Amino acid sequence: SFNVGDIVVKEGEWITLNGSKGIAYVGELPMIKAAEENPDFQAFMKLCDDVRKLKVRTNADTPEDATRARAFGAEGIGLFRTEHMFYGKNSEEPLFILRKMIHSKSKEERINALNELFPYVLRDVKGTLEAMDGFPVTFRTLDPPLHEFVPNRQDEREKLAQALGISIDELNERADSLHENNPMMGHRGVRLGITYPEITEMQVRAIFQATAELMKEGKKPYPEIMIPVTCHVNEIKHQYNLVSKVHDEVASQFGLKKIPHLTGTMIEIPRAALTADKIAEVAQFFSFGTNDLTQMGFGFSRDDIGGFLPEYLEKKILPEDPFQSIDQEAIGKLMQIAVEGGRSTRPDLKIGICGEHGGEPKSVEFCHKIGLNYVSCSPFRVPIARLAAAQAAVKDANAKKTKTKKTSKKK
Repeated sequence: SFNVGDIVVKEGEWITLNGSKGIAYVGELPMIKAAEENPDFQAFMKLCDDVRKLKVRTNADTPEDATRARAFGAEGIGLFRTEHMFYGKNSEEPLFILRKMIHSKSKEERINALNELFPYVLRDVKGTLEAMDGFPVTFRTLDPPLHEFVPNRQDEREKLAQALGISIDELNERADSLHENNPMMGHRGVRLGITYPEITEMQVRAIFQATAELMKEGKKPYPEIMIPVTCHVNEIKHQYNLVSKVHDEVASQFGLKKIPHLTGTMIEIPRAALTADKIAEVAQFFSFGTNDLTQMGFGFSRDDIGGFLPEYLEKKILPEDPFQSIDQEAIGKLMQIAVEGGRSTRPDLKIGICGEHGGEPKSVEFCHKIGLNYVSCSPFRVPIARLAAAQAAVKDANAKKTKTKKTSKKK
């Protein structure tokens, strides 16, 4: 038991917690249903949806995430990280095969491992497209540097060496060769797809095959293929040609004239933002990766800011954490340049944001202001983004009314 003043709560007795306000009540109070099952919440969200202009998507990595996000009102997936199938639950087998691919010495070895990996990628892609039936799903091709997947444990390395038919010394040598001094700016994202086109090809084939199978089943899948870490239009051209080749092969295999899709890129490097007019000659959509854009714009490492950012905030060097809310003065300016440049080339260019800024209210308002089509955030932040998008639309409409009244008075 425990005492709070004169109140004694004994073991086995109920207490009820209000997690939002930090209040504890003695006894078992009646509970209302969770947000997605609460009629009052749903009615309020419908009001928001009737007003807002921005679409709200979610960042999801599994079919289960996608299903949960739909319950919160997500209108698609703005970021599906293909590498996340190699982490967490049921990842042991695909991760082991991925490691075989990473440590392959020849293209033939690499393709054999990728063929083994294909069914796992196909399964997750198809499950996610099916869960979001009728809504777009943006699949980001493999982004992290390969050394992130290198096993550290000796027993795992020995098992991998045995599977590859090589000595542990040779495996260690191959693993060491993947080491990079600055992996964040190293061999990752589109650079992997250009160096090893077969990696992009396997992922894209899984996306198109999953889409074709669902179309044959009467579903309405709509994949968007997103190439990460691009800085030059020629990178997009290289990958776009590869995507088109695989599309034609899979469409022919399934007797389809066309498999609906878009091919686009993340805008997360300042050079990409500044040359967005050129990139839009090929890319059919943009998605701002504001986490990396903020890192590169500020020259801050997100993993190492703990040593100085608290002091910056306390001493008012910065008004707020730029990884929590978009820095509209500079990072926002890069985004605006990219929006204007991209749409000067391709007026119907779809543009969104897929960093966690997509669920932060001030950042959502900024995205509305510069004309983005959607924001994407984690599933549990979707209701926050829906509300923020509605508030931004109302604020914008009121500002326009005020401006109109002032103009009328002057006349």
